[in-house]
Amino acid sequence: MEKPMKMTLVNEAPQGEEWVYEVKYDGFRALLEWSEQRVRLMSRNGKDLSDRFPEITSLAEISPPPSEPVTLDGELVILNTPYQSNFPLLQQRGRLRNEKKIRDAALSRPATFIAFDYISDPVLPYTKRRKLLEAFVLSLSSERLALIKSFEDWEEIRNLVFTHRGEGIIAKAKQSRYTYGKRTSDWKKIKNWRHVSGFLTSFTPENDYYGLGVWDRNSPLPLGKFKHGLNEEEAQTLRTFFMNKGVQKGKVWTLEPSVCVDVTCLHAEEGELREPSFHQFRFDMKAEDCTIEKVEWDLAQFPENVDFSHTGKNLWPGVTKRDYMHYLRKIAPYMLPFLKDKKLTLIRYPDGIDETSFYQKHLPDHAPDYVEAFVEKGESFILCPSLSPLLWLGNQGALEFHIPFQKAGAEEPDEIVFDLDPPDRDRFPDVIFAARLLKHLLDELKVYSFVKTSGNKGMQVHIPIEEGTMTYEETRKFTEAIVTLMVWQYPDLFTIERLKKNRGGRLYLDYVQHAEGKTIIAPYSTRATEQATIATPLFWEEVEEGLRPEQFTLPTIMERVETFGDPFADFHRVKGLQPVDIMKKLKG
Repeated sequence: MEKPMKMTLVNEAPQGEEWVYEVKYDGFRALLEWSEQRVRLMSRNGKDLSDRFPEITSLAEISPPPSEPVTLDGELVILNTPYQSNFPLLQQRGRLRNEKKIRDAALSRPATFIAFDYISDPVLPYTKRRKLLEAFVLSLSSERLALIKSFEDWEEIRNLVFTHRGEGIIAKAKQSRYTYGKRTSDWKKIKNWRHVSGFLTSFTPENDYYGLGVWDRNSPLPLGKFKHGLNEEEAQTLRTFFMNKGVQKGKVWTLEPSVCVDVTCLHAEEGELREPSFHQFRFDMKAEDCTIEKVEWDLAQFPENVDFSHTGKNLWPGVTKRDYMHYLRKIAPYMLPFLKDKKLTLIRYPDGIDETSFYQKHLPDHAPDYVEAFVEKGESFILCPSLSPLLWLGNQGALEFHIPFQKAGAEEPDEIVFDLDPPDRDRFPDVIFAARLLKHLLDELKVYSFVKTSGNKGMQVHIPIEEGTMTYEETRKFTEAIVTLMVWQYPDLFTIERLKKNRGGRLYLDYVQHAEGKTIIAPYSTRATEQATIATPLFWEEVEEGLRPEQFTLPTIMERVETFGDPFADFHRVKGLQPVDIMKKLKG
């Protein structure tokens, strides 16, 4: 099998009408061959990957084969977000050989083949191959074989990749032909480099590698090694410096922390830099300025237009504003789709959860220009469609983000929410029972539903719908019918009584809260609790005995999402699939 076409690495993206752009994913480059006999996956080096990714090759079992053999070029990935892939998880998958473990992994965190070229007809220009690719992939309607999104606007894709902390961008000439195995300037890749600082620690003349370190409190910590990126003059200067100022230990020259440099890389972890390259000397820095905290901050890629203040302040017990900024930066791709186009109601705790708090709906006069406003009847409401406003609001002490059920300026909802509110956390088992019962009723109606903890003592069940398909009056009748049935079935457990004194310790099924002007806590928002809990999206199979809201806290959520995936990943995709006609007919 021939090898795929190669890309040329450049520092600056070509721009103009003759170019289009695609996300560069961090995965395994692969060719997918689909013939009458089977679907086969081949790595760029000619290794057969088919048996390791059955979720891809099983397409042959659920879709008819193409009339003629098809070959697609693409990237095999495990997605965290639509524009960010999880390479470490993919590496683990690639190393599996046990058939059962492979099947289990394919079910728990399936891979996706993102197709970016139709190379059955390589002599055609890219634009025509793209049309063939679109027609073929979209005819399958499979989540495991996806069509890469194509962008005409460089700034749009650049901002997306930055927000999602993706690997980079590919620029493709619209008229380019496909040339197997050759590196071409018609395809250019631009990496989303991180810049990290460290002090020089060692030099190995045998292979020209330089070691870098940083301070972790009072102890030096290895950051990694680099050898590329130095010009001849810089390389000679460093060699001479080490041999004049360093100490030779065997084949290695070592140096006390003194000289700081910046390197570019894609990642840094456990003393290793991924794709490191020298960027510049940092004569403006002292060795003590090179810390692990600075490396972590730089790897997170905070936007330069946001100013951060008092990051060492505790907002929750043991959780600093720096920790919170890291959380918002990394959760942004998951959280922003739910904040976008909605008028926010914030609860701000400028000095932490134990000090004064207040609600805020209106845009303050001192907000920077990138924090957008929605003006309605002379009032300016806060919008948060992108990364910089989210971080600015977080820096202002906004710890809770509450959102309405309709977009700014709209009169009809784009989601329905059931709020399951127990008297206290000790009654959380009742919430679990209510959520499972609600899921059963909704499944009977073929309604797509999503569940999350409230981050406090209850849960919320979300039903996404397309704006304009149901009025608030119609959604109220639907929610009332469902909860009335639940109360009728279990009157000792549930109630729709709004007055707390009349609930008798029963779990309150709040359907009145779903109304115009009301709000609900946003998915992935933090809460002002002692444990720094999160309003956490769950997989339905997690809603079982033993589940506790305290399990989901600010220090743990990112690892959870990156390991298991986002339970709300399909939230917006299923809006047009809801049985709205049936939902409208349901009445109490």
